[in-house]
Amino acid sequence: MKTSLAFALTMLFVIFSFGSGTAQDHVTIVAPTSEAAEGLDLHVVSELFKDAENLEEFEKSLNDPDTGVNNLDLDDDGNVDFIRVVEEVADDNHLIILQAALGKDEFQDVCTIEVEKSGEEQYNMQVHGNEVIYGADYYVAPTVVHIHTWPLIGWMYRPYYRPYRSAFYFGVYPRWWHPYHHVTVGVYRTRTVRFTRRTTFAVTRTSRVRTVNRVTYKPRSSVLVKKKTTVTRTGKGGTKVRRTTTVKSKSTTVKNGRKKTTVKKGSKKTTVKKGRKKTTVKKGGKKTTVKKRGKKK
Repeated sequence: MKTSLAFALTMLFVIFSFGSGTAQDHVTIVAPTSEAAEGLDLHVVSELFKDAENLEEFEKSLNDPDTGVNNLDLDDDGNVDFIRVVEEVADDNHLIILQAALGKDEFQDVCTIEVEKSGEEQYNMQVHGNEVIYGADYYVAPTVVHIHTWPLIGWMYRPYYRPYRSAFYFGVYPRWWHPYHHVTVGVYRTRTVRFTRRTTFAVTRTSRVRTVNRVTYKPRSSVLVKKKTTVTRTGKGGTKVRRTTTVKSKSTTVKNGRKKTTVKKGSKKTTVKKGRKKTTVKKGGKKTTVKKRGKKK
């Protein structure tokens, strides 16, 4: 009898606790996502790569204004950015870099297409999204094993192959291209649904190409790119609150053995050059400059 009574009291306590818990505000934090990633679906990039005869054709299909599969506006000027294709090769490893031309000597790497030969008619391939745009460890890889039948694979691995490098850059574009307006995410998804509904590729967090590090590659980032992250919280009554944070990129250059790093955030600009620190703060129209020399050992 005592055992039954104890069990009943325990169940009532659990039910009461559960009811009290559900009465409290329910808070859900969604991991930050990049708004820029909505402008170029890497599934679409992968499908275009699979179907192209060569990298010149791939570059054209990627930027074609009539299809609008590129909806990237990284400098936030209202127009879609032209993406050029540059290739680096080392032995049987191919690294294809997609870069947005944003200004004179201003390029932002969007993603890389990595291909390696692992055996007779055996190849590995993946698309790796740039961390600034797609976050860390974002890959799109084929769900099929045998990709040697793709036209581009045979084209890249033919004898006496010369790596492809786009002839276009900011202000110099092909005749078939013209600036066109950035569209909403909904419109963009309607344009690209014929690619994204296919199951040829899948997202993964693990790299499948093992020898890509043999290719000499230095990622390029532009100070014009603004990284936007959005956090969504669900509060009482199911109300969703979205907060967007914009972070400007950090630019680092090395020249004649000297490293110079510039960070722009708000109205404060900090420059570090050869052990000296120079800080300039503008506030209320007043400009103050402080120079500090690094300690000598």
